[in-house]
Amino acid sequence: MTAPDRRLGDTTWPQVPERPVLLVPVGSTEQHGPHLALGTDALVAEAVALGLADRIEGAIVAPALAYGASGEHADFPGTLSIGLDVLRSVLVEIGRSATLWAASVVFVNGHGGNAVAVDAATRLLVEEGRAVRWVPCAVPDADAHAGRTETSLLLTIAPALVRVERAEAGDVRPVRELLPELRASGVRAVSPNGVLGDPSGASAEEGTRILAAMIDRAAAVVRDGG
Repeated sequence: MTAPDRRLGDTTWPQVPERPVLLVPVGSTEQHGPHLALGTDALVAEAVALGLADRIEGAIVAPALAYGASGEHADFPGTLSIGLDVLRSVLVEIGRSATLWAASVVFVNGHGGNAVAVDAATRLLVEEGRAVRWVPCAVPDADAHAGRTETSLLLTIAPALVRVERAEAGDVRPVRELLPELRASGVRAVSPNGVLGDPSGASAEEGTRILAAMIDRAAAVVRDGG
């Protein structure tokens, strides 16, 4: 496939490869601090999926699912959450539909809050005998939310959507310390600006390295059948 043909939404049905690997980016629409776009997670998931498509023969990338389980961000305007149960159901139906013509499906998850639903949907589809797996968009030592990691990623993926002049630190404690309060009261109770981390020092160069590492890790999972 040539690069322009990697996006399923841009093709016609005769252009779809025979029995392709379908990569489905799964993101969210949720606050990412005062400086990053609400579509950050979907943009990252799509970028990782496109990178994977370059490495998988016959792969094609579905339109990103831009709604996820984002209840922890509900106190911030702009956040749209469909919850874990609905997300799971949507992914199950996408998987059932896609495996009628695709050899396999890989959900590429860009939002940590989706993980429970993505995993549950994948397990059910596998139990039904379908070739489905999922991979996270993750790297070691990343900060939790709208900090240096995601700011660097957006500076390389979609720099026009980064309001650099508005970037500011939020709660910089390790996420393991924040989890009890996050689960009980949501992000706003922990960080009024919505940032969990510090975007200081973010750069497009760092974002390029992080994105490459995410693609490498996802490719390893797909290759090894994880």
